[in-house]
Amino acid sequence: MATIRKLRGRWQAQVRRRGMKPRCKSFDTKIEAEKWARDLEAQVDRFGVAPDTRILESTTLGQLLERYQREVSPLKRGSVQEIQRIDVLRRHDLAYRTMIGLSQQDIALFRDERLQSVAPSTTVRELAILSHVLEVAIRDWGLPLAKNVVKLVRRPVVRNERSRRLTGDEEQRLLDGCDGGKIPHFRTLIILAIETGMRRGELLGLQWIDVSHNRRVISLSMTKNGASREVPLSQRAFDTLMDWRSRAEIDQATVFPMSPGALEQAWRRLLTRSGVMALRFHDLRHEGVSRLFERGLNVIEVSSISGHKEMRMLKRYTHLAADGLVARLG
Repeated sequence: MATIRKLRGRWQAQVRRRGMKPRCKSFDTKIEAEKWARDLEAQVDRFGVAPDTRILESTTLGQLLERYQREVSPLKRGSVQEIQRIDVLRRHDLAYRTMIGLSQQDIALFRDERLQSVAPSTTVRELAILSHVLEVAIRDWGLPLAKNVVKLVRRPVVRNERSRRLTGDEEQRLLDGCDGGKIPHFRTLIILAIETGMRRGELLGLQWIDVSHNRRVISLSMTKNGASREVPLSQRAFDTLMDWRSRAEIDQATVFPMSPGALEQAWRRLLTRSGVMALRFHDLRHEGVSRLFERGLNVIEVSSISGHKEMRMLKRYTHLAADGLVARLG
């Protein structure tokens, strides 16, 4: 057990273990002294020796974030978004904490503060980044941290399920609104989103070489969940895609040459022109998956098309399949 005592107005922690030189350190508070002693003892138990923790006293979380942003983030498919989130984290007061002083309470306070200004889903993503930064620092960079304190903090509950469907003539109004826009492929993009249920990133990353004309199938080599899949095209989706192919530039490799930011701007302008309210582009994926169920496909068939890796993610659509079964049961 560590010895904690007050000495000349400060709290001193001393750790003695057989086979190691005694280590001691002074702190302003008893809580900090006890935390340091617990962490050191945990590291001795884990590594068999007392690691040199001086690097933790001079390394800040912000420095780890900067290195992670430079070395790890660029290797990810969602690098642009992650780098932007890390920029936000590096400006937060938490980034100035040294690793010797970073505690579970610090992360909990960060979580509660962020929940006052951003959505729970954003806070969860930021906590996920912080957690992975510490994991990389421990496993790959050799930082002598006893534990990943982010994993000890409760994550906010995210309730962002939406059930927004296209109603009435909304689909036709959207398509008519595309004709009045300046983006020639936007109509094709919307139809393909509705007919296939593909994600925004999958649509924007689509290449013409991914489209099989003979099989009427789109081959996605890399998706959000890291798995490849093939998406069958309805006749409507295929005809619309081929019509755009005949009008696109011959040397254009990308089917829909636009950035996520440009898509968001074009989508907002389209909603204004068409008079459609409270509809997100991602809702078209929900619409597409719902229509697959309404066409009589089962959960396994739909998941193979939509790319849902966990069946629980399709739970919100099960009522559609049940409604269809009523007529079949008689």
